[in-house]
Amino acid sequence: MCGIFFSLSTSGPVLPTEETGDLLRQRGPDSFRVHIVQRDVRINDFKDDDRILKTVPARLTFVSTVLSLRGDHVHAQPLVGKESQSVLCWNGEAWKVAGEPIQGNDTELIFQLFLQAAKPSSATGDAVQRLADLISSISGPFSFVFYDAINSKLFFSRDCLGRRSLLHGTDENGSLKICSLCDSTSSTVFEEVDTNGVHMIDLAAPVTTTTYNIQTLPWSNDKDLPANHLKNPIPPMNKSIPNGNPSLTIESNVVNELEQQLCQSLELRIKHVPDQGQGPEATKVAVLFSGGLDCTLLARLSHEILPSNETIDLLNVAFENPRVVAAAARSKEASTESVYESCPDRMTGRSAFAELQKVCPGRKWRLVAVDVPYTETISHRDRIKLLMRPHNTEMDLSIACALYFASRGQGTVYEGETSFSYTTPARVLLSGLGADELFAGYGRHGVAFNRDSYQGLIDEVYLDVSRLGKRNLGRDDRILCTWGREPRYPFLDEEFVSWVLQTPIWEKCGFGMADSEIPESEKGLDAEKKALRLVALKLGMEKVSREKKRAIQFGSRTAKMEKGRTKGTDALS
Repeated sequence: MCGIFFSLSTSGPVLPTEETGDLLRQRGPDSFRVHIVQRDVRINDFKDDDRILKTVPARLTFVSTVLSLRGDHVHAQPLVGKESQSVLCWNGEAWKVAGEPIQGNDTELIFQLFLQAAKPSSATGDAVQRLADLISSISGPFSFVFYDAINSKLFFSRDCLGRRSLLHGTDENGSLKICSLCDSTSSTVFEEVDTNGVHMIDLAAPVTTTTYNIQTLPWSNDKDLPANHLKNPIPPMNKSIPNGNPSLTIESNVVNELEQQLCQSLELRIKHVPDQGQGPEATKVAVLFSGGLDCTLLARLSHEILPSNETIDLLNVAFENPRVVAAAARSKEASTESVYESCPDRMTGRSAFAELQKVCPGRKWRLVAVDVPYTETISHRDRIKLLMRPHNTEMDLSIACALYFASRGQGTVYEGETSFSYTTPARVLLSGLGADELFAGYGRHGVAFNRDSYQGLIDEVYLDVSRLGKRNLGRDDRILCTWGREPRYPFLDEEFVSWVLQTPIWEKCGFGMADSEIPESEKGLDAEKKALRLVALKLGMEKVSREKKRAIQFGSRTAKMEKGRTKGTDALS
């Protein structure tokens, strides 16, 4: 995980503000480095309606911070080519290139492949197409800025699912800025870098004084790939409709295959996490843990992959919501239970924790109770709002607050009759994000099925999947990484997503199944995400397999803290 800042300016080097620099360091505490390139650019200037083409010096400023999670030492960035002077700022995890797993540090390998693609060559295609082909072959979450000094081109992008944050904007002086988070300069308007392709600026082409011509090399699913396009790693969705009533049970082949596919994705993300010098028994992995189906299934499968002597931390967050406290005080049957312990996600978290301990007795699980007083929420709110920018709604803030304090990993651990304050040392955070979109886990999926049968369900799932890269992953990345930890999303692995999308809809969820086709032991399982529920049931997680879907802002009680009539879509003042 890294923090990226880049600027292109004709008025001298433009560095991040002190506040932005601090936020970048918090994302990447292991290294901070600045590299500045000076080169000439041609500018179209207009005087008395006449166009004048003039050459002016420009500064390309690269800033990178690094959270080292791959290889045996810190690889400081930006990386600079000794011969070409090309520059790479890379934020991501390349798990595979052309289907081959990467051993050791991925940044060095990716940089060498970028440099190789940029070199003049007799190979098929020009340098731009070679780079497009290379990026198409990378499996894993990423964002990057790459300056190809040989061909005078600047490339920047996020992966097609948008799992890593990258924003861009132009300030009042015409300086282009690209950053992992919103630069705090008020004159700069930042927006998310679109996930529709790789974006390119030809620095040898004339520009105006205030704008740069940004071209896009788009993702494509065409079999005959057009020139300067990238091959989309995510295939089109299987939209077939079943004949008659389908059957999905624990004995279905798809349940075993789903477990295997998810384990493969998870193994890439947790098997070789370095111990940061704390020894082989150090806690390396933590789970963002509500006790719901998706996160508990990841925890359960992690037990099958990680060495038995490694503790797995389960980060469970609960908030003091003044409106809930006031309502409880007015109740005639006021509970003596802690305001935190009565949070829905705390109750499901403790239940799932107990089930994990029962099913996996040889593993040490540590439930970290992250209790957040209302005063602490208020004291951090401005920082959270800065991190989540340009997102700016009540729902964004509610979700961001929950993710922010959960990823801090600071809380209380209860062991028997004793308790102690604890902060997880884990730098890798597992998230179940993506499961609801892929396996029809939202209530509206059932509404769509009831309204228009399988066609309505397929259309709703397709809508969710098609906009994954444009939704909230960038926001979540900015929030989760601020504590020097890296979120990893096993449900959003390219190969896993591809497999799920090619699987017919009736093998992912249980809508349309006749009651007579459901075995007695499986009755009562919700239709939403039924394939995942069956995997959990197969692995001994009876209670977890029957948990209802609950939005994080309601489960942790971050929603509607002050006013009850606000809508999630309301803009923040």
